[in-house]
Amino acid sequence: MVMNLKELSRSLGLSQTTVSRALNGYPEVAESTRQRVLQAAAEHNYRPNARAKGLATGRAMAVGHVIPVSSQHEMVNPIFTDFIAGASEAYMRNGYDMVLSVVPDDGEETAYRDMAMKGSVDGIIVHAPRQDDPRIALLQEIGLPFVVHGRASRTRADYNWIDVNNRRAFQRAAELLLDLGHRRIALINGPTSMDFAARRLRGFHDAMAARAVAVDPELVRSDEMTETYGHAAARQMLALDDPPTAFLSSSIIATIGIRRALQETGLRLARDVSLITYDDELSYLRNGGDIPTFTATRSSVRLAGRLCAERLIELVKHPGQPARQQLLEAELIAGGSTGPAPL
Repeated sequence: MVMNLKELSRSLGLSQTTVSRALNGYPEVAESTRQRVLQAAAEHNYRPNARAKGLATGRAMAVGHVIPVSSQHEMVNPIFTDFIAGASEAYMRNGYDMVLSVVPDDGEETAYRDMAMKGSVDGIIVHAPRQDDPRIALLQEIGLPFVVHGRASRTRADYNWIDVNNRRAFQRAAELLLDLGHRRIALINGPTSMDFAARRLRGFHDAMAARAVAVDPELVRSDEMTETYGHAAARQMLALDDPPTAFLSSSIIATIGIRRALQETGLRLARDVSLITYDDELSYLRNGGDIPTFTATRSSVRLAGRLCAERLIELVKHPGQPARQQLLEAELIAGGSTGPAPL
């Protein structure tokens, strides 16, 4: 049975105002009362009407995501879908809607200003930050609460972000390949204008420099992480007079292309060539089953989505908080794609 607010209030013996305030996290409601109301709401599958809730709180009860249409963005691949799936867990739990605004590449600033002027959202999640990202200063100027999925290395402002330790993840991955005796290691990376890719490149260089192994520029590529990019880059590298014996890939999508290139050239994973990928634990692009297909640095993008949404909703409910940052560590998991360097 699904109850409305009036019925839920009557069943609890509380006023509708008290129940509404308990559900909306007002601090003047006793914690014991809040927990009692939340438990009853869950038992009766009660979901507050978003429009009514917005009128009561003075909020839009919506979070904005502004997506440029260009293919030169991470939004065009399954990573964005899984991020949104994670964020939606927090939105549904807190009665929030999502406003998705698809804009031309030069239309982001206008979209943010329009959202703020119209009051159509309570806050913004910023995707795919660049190293020097102007959106951070813009959103601080506008006054919209925001959380960045990732971070901008060259931005000195204090702001809320949740990121993965990309530098350390790729340093550890390169160290594993070096431990296995590989010296000709290729990096198939994302666009280095993007902060995550720049950090992964630094981690790779750190590991190689610590072992006094030179990085061959011919074995480092940077582009949008598609299957065709991974395939083309790997084929070109494998055709060199001194080809790589191992690959590091920034995306499991590009990794599929690398594997295709290896198959076409008759090379076997782990025996002839080793491969480590970054694995976002995508719902519809799993890295094998119980035994991973690829050795990988792994961090769930769905978890990142949920954490970003939870942090943003907290900022909306309790404004004026100091900025907070959260750095997630990626796991390094063993799979069937790595082995000793061939003799």
